[in-house]
Amino acid sequence: MSQRSEIHRQNLEKIFNPKSIAVVGTNNVKGTVPYDILFNILKTEFSGVVFPVSPGERSICSVKAYKYVIDIPDPVDLAIIVFPSQVCHMALEQCGQKGIKGVVIISAGFKEVGEKGLEREKQLLAIAAKYDISLIGPNCLGIINTDPLINLNASFARKMPEEGNIGFLSQSGALCTAVLDYARAKHIGFSKFISFGNKADISEIDLMYYLMEDEKTRVILLYLEEVTDGRALMKAARDVTRTSGKPVLLLKSGRTDAGASAAASHTGSLAGNDEIYDAAFRQAGIIRCDNIEEMFNIAIAFAYQAAPRSNKVAIITNAGGPGVLTTDAAIHDGLQLAKFSEETMREFRKSLPSNANIRNPVDVVGDARADRYNVALTGAFREPEVDGVFVILTPQSMTDIETIAREVVKVSKEYSKPVYASFMGEADVAPGVDILLRNKIPHYILPESMCRSFSRVFRFYRDLDTELHQQRVFSNVDHDSVQGILNEAIASNHLYLPEEEAARILELYGFPVVPEELATTPGHAATIAERIGFPVVMKVDSDNIVHKSDVGGVVLNVNSSREAEIAFGRIMHNIREAKNDAVVKGIQVSKMITSGEEVILGIKRDPSFGPVIMFGLGGLYVEVFRDVSFRIAPIDEIIAESMIREIKSHKILEGIRGKPERDTGCIKECLIRLSQLALDCPQIRELDINPLIVLEKGSGCYVADARLMLQPDNSKE
Repeated sequence: MSQRSEIHRQNLEKIFNPKSIAVVGTNNVKGTVPYDILFNILKTEFSGVVFPVSPGERSICSVKAYKYVIDIPDPVDLAIIVFPSQVCHMALEQCGQKGIKGVVIISAGFKEVGEKGLEREKQLLAIAAKYDISLIGPNCLGIINTDPLINLNASFARKMPEEGNIGFLSQSGALCTAVLDYARAKHIGFSKFISFGNKADISEIDLMYYLMEDEKTRVILLYLEEVTDGRALMKAARDVTRTSGKPVLLLKSGRTDAGASAAASHTGSLAGNDEIYDAAFRQAGIIRCDNIEEMFNIAIAFAYQAAPRSNKVAIITNAGGPGVLTTDAAIHDGLQLAKFSEETMREFRKSLPSNANIRNPVDVVGDARADRYNVALTGAFREPEVDGVFVILTPQSMTDIETIAREVVKVSKEYSKPVYASFMGEADVAPGVDILLRNKIPHYILPESMCRSFSRVFRFYRDLDTELHQQRVFSNVDHDSVQGILNEAIASNHLYLPEEEAARILELYGFPVVPEELATTPGHAATIAERIGFPVVMKVDSDNIVHKSDVGGVVLNVNSSREAEIAFGRIMHNIREAKNDAVVKGIQVSKMITSGEEVILGIKRDPSFGPVIMFGLGGLYVEVFRDVSFRIAPIDEIIAESMIREIKSHKILEGIRGKPERDTGCIKECLIRLSQLALDCPQIRELDINPLIVLEKGSGCYVADARLMLQPDNSKE
């Protein structure tokens, strides 16, 4: 932990549990942010002391005001600064002189407005560092702590949210107000609600660690517009989930990356920002959500109910159609329908109508009242095979919605198994839904959302129990020789390495490389081909040509010396026609592997997450099908296996329609070696191995072609 992080850890307690607060820059103008901040603190009956600071006011909201922070006679734990951005640095300086260690700057007008604002923000950081102040903001909504012992609403949100066990962190203040309104309508409560704005000082990383140790928080929600330190975010998420068992749900805006297609290699063009985010979040155990509704659908499942012990569920419905839809959704999301024991079905036969379906899903029939739901719920909860219960209701003329909702609440309280509900509709079912939500029964308008939420909760706890595997490090690599090649290339501004140098680097890191040599004349090509053994592949070698096939720079199945001479001439002719200005070093002659599946492996260095590893279907089809997977280095054997199985075409590697099973063990080893190479050599910006030809199981694989691009500096992430 850095010194600054340790300071934040100590100061955050004073920020969220202060005994005294100074509102610096407040005023008497109702309906303005400076006034509303102070008014909200007073209105929610904050348990500590509040000091308004306003140079031009004698009192505000009937509370004595002070001209400057340093005029306050008592100690102050937390300062909320709402002065205009141009003078915030003066207010922060006085906070430092006063000995205040926790500050929230609400004011906007900093880096979000351009260069001048950025300079003002840097000025704040210098003052915060000088006095060991921990600063949230600027440009934020504020902070809320619903703990009844604190009752702190230091924000300009319209109302204080209900108390709950969800911690919410947001980079956007405007989104916070919408979330609070959404949550209030659904009786969703929060432990802490934090808008951190520009995160000039305290970041989402610091706040995640704080909520990890917060006894009031069970689930952490995070909205981000930018990820400035991806590796730190991944580590924090792993620490939170592994240490405390608290899930981290994330909503990340900006899913498009128009610039990705301009990258020079396949990996560069395929690994857009959003694909990298997806890979990183999945790898870190973060649950990524597509929208606010999905985030809270999953959040209330975590917050309200016990963790499911398995993925086996029971479905109880008063209508056959929704029961079938829920069954389909459950199976689609990886759940199983539990099988009832004969004893349970006997009870159902005895107590339910003869036309009721007593198998899973249980259909208690359209005219069902609370007594039938009681029978079905009790039977399902008692069944050892059942580890989750889904309750579906459609509003029919005889349906007593509120009574059934109360029955669901009553029965579920007698058991420790999770129960989710979907009262389908809106207006008619609203009173029943309100009863469910007030009693912490997760409710979903659509059964599909219910199944998806249960599945995400189950998978989170299942993966939490998975043992961590130590990263494999290969010793049979020549790191020093590789560093020499890379540093010499960078020193001469030679940032695109020719194929033979790329192959040499891979060979030094233990990759199986196809034998090849560079030919400079047709006769030389024939001699090399005879020595290597037919058939061979011949490819142009030029720094100016990245995609060789596009310019006729590749000839396959060369089977004799004469064919080698002809192929040499043909390639040179094609290059002159297609790219006359290209400097050609010669023609690479390599052994042609006549059988095997082609896959692609690659590296792309991301400015936030560092080296990204890619795997997918190789050859010419990689850009057509984009059937690829990504992970952040380092990766272990388990991650490598998941990368292989994640692509849609992975069954090809398992052997289909008479084709042999391929050597996926060799692929995994190459992926792990690639990860090690990426971490050891920060000079590598992008690297493609395309194709890696994978032979039958037990026969290995070969690097048939590789491209490597360097970055001009040696700085590590």
